Amino acid sequence: MKVIFLQDVKGSGKKGEIKNVADGYARNMLLPKGYAVEATAANMNKLEGAQASAQHKIDVDVQNAKEAAAKIKGKRVDITAKAGSNGKLFGSVTSGNIADALAKQFGVTVDKKKIVLSTDIKNFGSYTATVKLYNGISETIDVEVSEG
Repeated sequence: MKVIFLQDVKGSGKKGEIKNVADGYARNMLLPKGYAVEATAANMNKLEGAQASAQHKIDVDVQNAKEAAAKIKGKRVDITAKAGSNGKLFGSVTSGNIADALAKQFGVTVDKKKIVLSTDIKNFGSYTATVKLYNGISETIDVEVSEG
């Protein structure tokens, strides 16, 4: 019997795969537990539509990441912070602060988890950070911390 796997089944197939399996295995194991569906014409069309939709989403995400990378390429993010009398910051500048500054200064929204700092920012000065926008698409920015 030909089936379409709905999820990974160890030793049998991966999600989205179409395979021939034994009739009893399909009827008694895969179909009742929801691991697979029979490979009918309607189910095949549904699978193709889902794959095309997933590919389109990936294409859109890559395009958005490239546009965001072009906006921030070679740019400097200015952040103001408060410090004590010795020039040390109260706390530190985090990737969350940099994400907020990117949104305000360049209109680029980035998840704070996707910003990698080269070192902890605990003093005034210039630093570098890497913004990972998508798998394989990243950009390095300069971070300027000044007294505010």
